[in-house]
Amino acid sequence: MPFRNRDWTYHLPVALLLLAPFDILASLAMDIYLPVVPEMPAALGTSATVIQLTLSLYMLMLGAGQLLFGPLSDRIGRRPVLLGGALLFAGSSLILAATSSAPLFVVFRLLQAAGASAALVATFATVRDVYAARPEGAVIYSLLGAILSFVPALGPIGGALIAGHFGWRAIFMLLGALMLAAMIAALARWHETRQKTAAGAAIDIGTILRSGAFWTYTIGFSAAMGSFFVFFSTAPRVLIERAGFSQMVFSLSFATSAMVMIVAARFAGRFVKRWGTAGSLARGMGLLILGAMLLGFGELFLAPSFVSFILPMWIISLGIVLTTAVTANGALADFGDRAGTAVALYFCIQSLIVACAGTGFVLVLGGDTAWPLASFCTVSAAVTLLALRRLE
Repeated sequence: MPFRNRDWTYHLPVALLLLAPFDILASLAMDIYLPVVPEMPAALGTSATVIQLTLSLYMLMLGAGQLLFGPLSDRIGRRPVLLGGALLFAGSSLILAATSSAPLFVVFRLLQAAGASAALVATFATVRDVYAARPEGAVIYSLLGAILSFVPALGPIGGALIAGHFGWRAIFMLLGALMLAAMIAALARWHETRQKTAAGAAIDIGTILRSGAFWTYTIGFSAAMGSFFVFFSTAPRVLIERAGFSQMVFSLSFATSAMVMIVAARFAGRFVKRWGTAGSLARGMGLLILGAMLLGFGELFLAPSFVSFILPMWIISLGIVLTTAVTANGALADFGDRAGTAVALYFCIQSLIVACAGTGFVLVLGGDTAWPLASFCTVSAAVTLLALRRLE
């Protein structure tokens, strides 16, 4: 019988208000200060290379740190890992806002990422603990998955607005203040959800990695997240350089994909209930392939435009939401007593696939056309469907 935590009885809107801030802030901190990167070398007395390195180091630590914090959350619980990570993130963010030393900036950027990693893995492990067998789980998973996709894409817009009015240091002050507020809310309402048997359970990573279901749904998650990564990587060159969009028109056009995700996530639970976990994943991959076909048609027969590039991305966005609504449950279903470890591997493997495969498609096919996105969607969706077929 699935574990049901009796202390976690919040209605869906309340649960989302409690869970989502940690997901949002971990994603937002990834590149919110991208617009002010050119002015930071002078402020910190360093090179542009060092500042650029802090972006890559954050992404690396965000993924790798989960290999530590996932098993740790299985040992000591979700709540202490979440609160410890939130405190580390908030404190590091406030120090980043105050420092004028480049070495200290790099160190505390790594600590900020470590805190984000701990908060993220504790959040998803908690969702797995509480909602694995509940219909609200599909809505929560799809919303949190959508946040991981579109927040880093929209973050630089917010960063530019904040820095324009208050300076770049205000960006990190805001991140720290928001995380402190989320932590205070969690102190009062975030109850421990780890299964009691998990505390003494042996952490067997090999069992997780030998699971066909784990790999199938992790690859599906990678297909969804990678699709948005490639879209994010190519959209500026396609729409600004080739289509001639202004920065504002580009930003608004880009944001429509995020809005599609938000709206679709609200209805994800109904579709998952109708089609089931495997059926929803298959349909999500089908939408990725359909979007890829429309992108290819647009690249061959239309000029770069909103119609040829953004509208197909709406179809892909629907596929992303439908996919992320079920992949976590599908990948983690058999590991209730090791949910923290399984979540850590789930995110770490996804990060490696997206970073390597997504970047590879952009480099090989060129970042100024729709072909990298169309090709990534097609190949990753096809691999997922083949894995799903073998799983059946």
